[in-house]
Amino acid sequence: MMTEKQTAAEKIITDAMANPSPAKSMGDPGITPLSPSHIQQTDTDQVESQLSFVVVVAIDFGTTSSGYAYAFTKEPECIHTMRRWEGGDPGVSNQKTPTTILLTPDRKFHSFGYAARDFYHDLDPSESKHWLYLEKFKMKLHTTANLSIDTDLHAANGKRVKALDIFAYALAFFKEQALKELSDQTGGEFDNNDVRWVITVPAIWKMPAKQFMREAAYKSGLVSRENPEQLIIALEPEAASIYCRKLRLHQMVDLGTQTSQNGFNATDNVGSGMTQAKEHVRRNRQSRTFLVENVIGELWSELEEGDRYVVVDCGGGTVDLTVHQIRLPEGHLKELYKASGGPYGSIGIDYEFEKLLCKIFGQDFIDQFKIKRPAAWVDLMIAFESRKRAAAPDRTNPLNINLPFSFIDYYKKFRGHSVEHALRKSNVDFVKWSSQGMLRMSPDAMNSLFKPTIDHIIQHLTELFEKPEVSDIKFLFLVGGFAESPLLQHAVQNMLQGRSRIIIPHDVGLTILKGAVLFGLDPSVIKVRRSPLTYGVGVLNRFVEGKHPPEKLLVKDGTRWCTDVFDTFITADQSVALGEMVKRSYTPAKPSQQVIVIHVYCSEKESVGFISESGVRKCGTLRLDVSGTESTAPRREIQTLMQFGDTEIRAMAVDVSTGRTVKASIDFLSH
Repeated sequence: MMTEKQTAAEKIITDAMANPSPAKSMGDPGITPLSPSHIQQTDTDQVESQLSFVVVVAIDFGTTSSGYAYAFTKEPECIHTMRRWEGGDPGVSNQKTPTTILLTPDRKFHSFGYAARDFYHDLDPSESKHWLYLEKFKMKLHTTANLSIDTDLHAANGKRVKALDIFAYALAFFKEQALKELSDQTGGEFDNNDVRWVITVPAIWKMPAKQFMREAAYKSGLVSRENPEQLIIALEPEAASIYCRKLRLHQMVDLGTQTSQNGFNATDNVGSGMTQAKEHVRRNRQSRTFLVENVIGELWSELEEGDRYVVVDCGGGTVDLTVHQIRLPEGHLKELYKASGGPYGSIGIDYEFEKLLCKIFGQDFIDQFKIKRPAAWVDLMIAFESRKRAAAPDRTNPLNINLPFSFIDYYKKFRGHSVEHALRKSNVDFVKWSSQGMLRMSPDAMNSLFKPTIDHIIQHLTELFEKPEVSDIKFLFLVGGFAESPLLQHAVQNMLQGRSRIIIPHDVGLTILKGAVLFGLDPSVIKVRRSPLTYGVGVLNRFVEGKHPPEKLLVKDGTRWCTDVFDTFITADQSVALGEMVKRSYTPAKPSQQVIVIHVYCSEKESVGFISESGVRKCGTLRLDVSGTESTAPRREIQTLMQFGDTEIRAMAVDVSTGRTVKASIDFLSH
């Protein structure tokens, strides 16, 4: 599995040296690459300990809503989604619960989801300001540039809390819910060791964010550090892709065909198809068990070797795009282009609504109102959420949004005049005041709140479809909660102009969850991924006149070295097969050295010559704990294997002279 790119990278480092290097100028204890090579593991190595788990439980930890689903390894075709959640909103299916968390005034976990929202809402205002309520906090992991274990979040009352604590509380809550349900099902105490856990994250997340999720899982007691393979991090669009392979015709809406499906014409109205689909699901909701037939769905049977399709995962926080190609006969998947997307999820519409309120009532008032009446603000956003779901391209009648009484009351105290007066004074055309105490928004006004977010998604899709790897796409699967929006469906249809068929699975908000369970049952289904970044380390090479820049020259004991050379492990957008390893050997600078610490650098550029180039940044540390492996050999060689073909980067190491395993870890979170 050598690509031309890899062999080229190896040629660069043919002058790898055998003697310990004086790499002091790089801040690294002298590391020198001894034997760059690339190994391809066979697929048989992959089937590690899968069979020892009794059940796979997947947690879809979303920006706006979360849920879990599970399947027993003995019945992989039955995927159970969780019970109906307590609380819940009328007209919204309760198979997921809002990603909201409530801590008591002394910062202890109180409740999650609808329960947290309802309890917080019912608190007396004088009390509620002491409680810590958080929502939409997952985006912090995507937007924080230097994410660390100590990153903070802000609760609704403005107080700061440790993000790691909040994520750990949430995962502990899911663990307790799922184990309780499994115990009820099996009629005995269910042991956590029998569970393989899967947590879904956006594919565009960087390594620190994925590692943060893993750290939160360790802290929550979901899995232990000693047994890391009990937890798999799944990428959301990949999970959706795995589930979409199993779709039968009656489980989806096809926007790209004229044929009638389920008795309605798919091109009549984008929205009506979804409504009928939801009705169908609601009627069958009692069972809560999805049968995933062990066959490839009819849609899939149309795909031939090498066919390509795109999964567009539109969630609350991010939009994530993955391009897959089918490999027959087993139907394995190969990623064709590195995951792309951005923070263009449906919460962008909430921010636009907030901007509109600031325009009408003033930023100073909205900021104060959120802090002084946090529960009423949550109420207002819930009222907006249900109307947001009613937005459609062909809607003609206005949408009414209830303003909480305390909003109207507080505004009068704050400004000295009424809400109605503010609306008349503001030059916002499409929003009127209704005498029943509601904001009346014209359909155009509502649609304009969607526009910036949808424009971002369409622009991103347009750019993606211009890439040579993304030509000739057979299907576009639209998944994630935001995919239910008729406005978004309509925009995607207009952009594609029939270039590929648009498929929307029924119960689109659960697609990722069900796919994540299937992924946990067989993580080797995705055979080839693309590296999002170029990774490597800084090393010293023999200085070559005319090839190396003179300012990189370092003379030590009469030998001429070139410093800061970027030793490439893997390049951006390079194909990496599952189980593929990058092998390097390092030697400690001193025989007594206990720990070798190697800085890992990354870049979005494909070819990097030196770690000092622009766009190259230090992104992590590789730690090799060589204590207790002292040997009498004159030179110790520590052979390191790094695995890049998985959803996370892993490292293993061995002391060549003794054959003993060396503790190796890659850390992307400590700065």
